[in-house]
Amino acid sequence: MPAAAPWLTIVGIGEDGLAGLSDAAKAVIAKAEVVFGGMRHLELAAAAITGEARRWLSPFERSVEAVVAARGRPVVVLASGDPFFFGVGVTLSRTIARTEMTVLPAPSAFSLAASRLGWGLQETICLSLHGRPIDLIRPHLHPGARILALTSDGDGPAALAGLLSEAGFGCSSLTVLEALGGPRERVSTHQADTFALAAVDMLNVCAVDVAAKAGARVLPYAPGLDDALFEHDGQITKREVRALTLSALAPRRGELLWDIGAGSGSIGIEWMLADPSLRAIAVEAVPERAARIRRNAAQFGVPGLAVVEGQAPGALSGLPEPDAIFIGGGGSEDGVFAAAVAALKPGGRLVANAVTTEMEAVLLAAQAKLGGTLVRIDIARAAPVGTMTGWRPAMPVTQWSWAKPAND
Repeated sequence: MPAAAPWLTIVGIGEDGLAGLSDAAKAVIAKAEVVFGGMRHLELAAAAITGEARRWLSPFERSVEAVVAARGRPVVVLASGDPFFFGVGVTLSRTIARTEMTVLPAPSAFSLAASRLGWGLQETICLSLHGRPIDLIRPHLHPGARILALTSDGDGPAALAGLLSEAGFGCSSLTVLEALGGPRERVSTHQADTFALAAVDMLNVCAVDVAAKAGARVLPYAPGLDDALFEHDGQITKREVRALTLSALAPRRGELLWDIGAGSGSIGIEWMLADPSLRAIAVEAVPERAARIRRNAAQFGVPGLAVVEGQAPGALSGLPEPDAIFIGGGGSEDGVFAAAVAALKPGGRLVANAVTTEMEAVLLAAQAKLGGTLVRIDIARAAPVGTMTGWRPAMPVTQWSWAKPAND
C-alpha cells in the first residue's frame, strides 16, 4: 500500500507569534481547513487562521482522535517551539505516520534559554518537569552540572528552589527565564535557598547551575549506593551485594523489572537509575515497607517506581510481563519461585539471593534443574575489637543467576 500523502503540518510557534514564523509557515496556516492548538497558540496565530480553530480537549487523547479524524484534509497543529523536543509532535507520531506529516519547528524553550545564558546545549541536562514529578531532577544534582528544567506553572520555580535547598543544593544559582521570545520575557537569577521571586509567568524555564553544600544528597552514578541514603528497617540488600546483583540483572534499555520482596526498594530504585527508559515494579507484602519504598523512590528521583502491596505469588497475577526478576525476600514461600520462572519473558534474567538455608536449598534445587550460575558472596567489614580493629563477617549470600531460554 502506498504511503499517504502529507496532510498534517505541525508548526512550531513561539511567544513572538506570527512575527517569528516563516512565510511558508504562515501560508500553510492560512490554507488549513482545521487548525488545532492550545488557546494561547490559537490567539498568537489568529490573524493567519482562515479555517476552523479547535482548542485542545481534555483528556488530550480526545484531541489526538480529532486530529486523526480529519485525515486527508489540510490540517495544522500549532505547537510550542520544537514539536519533537518534549512536544506534541512526539505524541502525534505514535498514531500518525511520519510520511503523513510535515514539521516546521521553531526554537525550543531550551534553545532560547541556552542562548540567553551562553550555555552549550550539548553540555546541559534538559528536563521537562511539566506535568511530571519535580523529584525527577534529583539524580542530576551533581556539583558543576547545568540543568534546564521546563516547569508546569508559575509555582514551579519556588518548588524547585525548595527541593534544591532541602537536598543540600541551596547555594545553587537558579535562573528563571519567563515567556522567552515574547514581549513579556524576563530573566532573573537567584540563589536557591533565598529564592523569593513573586508573580512568575506560567511559561518558564529554570536554569540550575548546581553547587553543593557539605552533606548534599549527591547520587553517585555507580551501582551500589550507600545504604545510609535509603530509609530502611534493616530489610535492604546491602550495597556491595546490591552492586553485584544489579550487575547480574544486567539492565537493558526499556526493560521492566519485578522486585519481589522489595523491602526498602533499593534494587528497583537502582535499576531505574541506570537509565530513564527502565521500569520496575516492587512487590512488598508489608504495608509499612511499601510506603517506605514510595518515599525512597521519590527521594532518589524515580517516582515512577510502581509498588504493589501484597504477598507473592498471588500479588504477581496480572502484572505486565517482566524482562528481569529479582527475588530478595519470600522466595522460599510456596509457589513464589515457580511463579517467577513461569512469568519471566523468554530470554529474560532471574536473579535470587539467599541468606537463609531454606532459600539456599531452593536455589540449589533450581540450579540442579534449570542450570544457571551460583555465586557465594562473603563480605567482611573492619570494626573495633577493643582498642584494635578486626574483621566482622557479614552473613554470606548465595546468589543464583539464570537466563530463561529464548525458545521457552
